[in-house]
Amino acid sequence: MDLKQKYNLLEERNKLAEEGGGNERIDKQHSAGKKTARERIQLLLDPGTFNETDKLVTHRNTDFGMENKKILGDGLIAGYGKINGRLVYVFAQDFTVFGGTLSRANADKIVKIQELALKMGAPVIGLNDSGGARIQEGVESLAGYADIFYNNVISSGVIPQISAILGPCAGGAVYSPALTDFIFMVKETSHMFVTGPEVIKAVTHEDVTKEDLGGAVTHSTKSGVAHFTGKDETQTIMMVRELMSFLPSNNLEDPPVKASTDPIDRMEESLQEIVPADPNKPYDMKNIIEIVIDDKHFLEVQPHYAQNIIVGFARFAGKPVGIVANQPNHLAGVLDINSSIKAARFVRFCDAFNLPLITFVDVPGFLPGTNQELGGIIKHGAKLLYAFSEATVSKITIITRKAYGGAYDVMSSKHIGADVNLAFPTAEIAVMGPEGAVNIIHRNALSNEEKTRAVEEYRDKFANPYKAASLGYIDEIINPKYTRKKIIAALEMTHNKRKSNPPKKHGNIPL
Repeated sequence: MDLKQKYNLLEERNKLAEEGGGNERIDKQHSAGKKTARERIQLLLDPGTFNETDKLVTHRNTDFGMENKKILGDGLIAGYGKINGRLVYVFAQDFTVFGGTLSRANADKIVKIQELALKMGAPVIGLNDSGGARIQEGVESLAGYADIFYNNVISSGVIPQISAILGPCAGGAVYSPALTDFIFMVKETSHMFVTGPEVIKAVTHEDVTKEDLGGAVTHSTKSGVAHFTGKDETQTIMMVRELMSFLPSNNLEDPPVKASTDPIDRMEESLQEIVPADPNKPYDMKNIIEIVIDDKHFLEVQPHYAQNIIVGFARFAGKPVGIVANQPNHLAGVLDINSSIKAARFVRFCDAFNLPLITFVDVPGFLPGTNQELGGIIKHGAKLLYAFSEATVSKITIITRKAYGGAYDVMSSKHIGADVNLAFPTAEIAVMGPEGAVNIIHRNALSNEEKTRAVEEYRDKFANPYKAASLGYIDEIINPKYTRKKIIAALEMTHNKRKSNPPKKHGNIPL
């Protein structure tokens, strides 16, 4: 074989690998409203930056006639490239080859990428579109999954791990995404479940559609499994790129700073009016968040799940932060099981990746009820308390209105390690609301007139920020219009914060 033939052979092999399952299957993928694995990678990465690894790998299975069905790449595309000029590792399951099923060979390709990413300190993004384990390979495929799961766990908190679900994801295949930091789904074309509708019908006799069981809407509103949902693949992949712009490459780096022209000392008179004088009147906490952050650019996480709490990413003076905020517009902003878990996981992610935590507080307490108590609100509420207490990043808290009872403690109070605690003049920091307090103190022994007077006295004495400020639990009571300036000053002041928890293998979070 001469030199030219050798080069031609390479070109031929590369071309075969790039064809995947062939034109017919590619057309079928397109007709289902889905892009091919290669198209997805091109969309995700900066143009011309993708370097593919293991392009010519094939499976090693000889059972069920599989030795005669070999396709270069074996249904998985893997490699590295850049997003906004920064290194990332990526793998994409190719549904046109054996339905994107996981073989031992392409599991090895994923494992190689995970190990490289951990070694080099760069994020891993998985684009999932797979029929699950390759049945013909049996336990070898299962072993491949377990190797991937193990690497997910070892990499957790060291490098960001992102999963985009761009097709079916069933059985063992859902656990790798579940172990990663964020899950993206596409409306109508992506599905996740441990057991599908047919199995459920056979075992429990329940009739359920694929969409109701594991669609993007279900997982973004009911189960809380998905963090972001896009209307189509293009939007979803762009959202992945946007998320990456807030995150550091690994746990030893600071998040990337972006140039901002939004003035640091910008004052907003409208903030003076946002919190109503009537403590029972709702308002939208997002209005406060969007006014004080850079350029109103807020990337909300899980926006449709547990809406009584808001979590997401924003920037102050160009520097990324994580925001946690009660939402008085939904269930009065109470803490319940779902909102506690949602916020706790977000707080732990931010702490792992050096994102300061800004907490806006307006919380009347924990949601009462048998469902909450029997569902374990004690244990689940403790998760948020644990997460804030454990976090060693800069923690800045602003109490806008209510901070009652144990919920005051949990929402990044001074007592669990917040560095700077601010309050609006509208803040009410007390064990409980005036009406409830008076009923307990006087045991309903008052006339209506006396009760009204007692409630007003309690409100004047306790339902304000001044008692807490006199004890040093609040560092400063501020005019709302200065919120942005004060947060940025606090972030600058805490920039070189040095705090570490006692050495230990790991804590025992109340799971």
